[in-house]
Amino acid sequence: MIAGIEDRMTDKESTAPQAGATDVIAHVGPDATLLIVDDDGPFLRRLARAMEARGFTVETAESVAEGVAKSKANPPKHAVVDLRLGDGNGLDVIEAIRQRRDDTRIVVLTGYGNIATAVTAVKLGAVDYLAKPADADDVYAALTQRPGEKAEVPENPMSADRVRWEHIQRVYEMCERNVSETARRLNMHRRTLQRILAKRAPK
Repeated sequence: MIAGIEDRMTDKESTAPQAGATDVIAHVGPDATLLIVDDDGPFLRRLARAMEARGFTVETAESVAEGVAKSKANPPKHAVVDLRLGDGNGLDVIEAIRQRRDDTRIVVLTGYGNIATAVTAVKLGAVDYLAKPADADDVYAALTQRPGEKAEVPENPMSADRVRWEHIQRVYEMCERNVSETARRLNMHRRTLQRILAKRAPK
């Protein structure tokens, strides 16, 4: 799991008041179907609850295979797809959706080291990409943003130190918490990495 992602999805966000039918149509549209594909189970469930509270009809998938199957069976109007999944690449899910529906609003989730793939996803038809950790408000804003609208600048964006820390944590988790392998991939001295890992996350 990527460190910090659970912290960003607060209980307040996951239990937001249920949207009324008029609000749902105004912001989400008449077709509120949403497919969320992510192999981080706790994050997936929290995001699903948060999106249901905001008026979406949610289906979830924890793998490329499951995401593709659900896209074929019932192509959604909205989709949130993690690009790095345990059994492959989320781009396959995007392609499966696009083969059956050309009006789906797709938002992709990506780690900081995977921005190039996110750009490819946009070329395939995703409307936006969000770097992890992303919260429910970020996802909702991206899904409901109208053409020509500009995303608002966050009031409290992460500092450069926090972005660096998040990236290090992500690589550390990818390396199954192997310090030596993480240091090698980051081109960093092992002791320097150990000192960073021992500290609290910067603000």
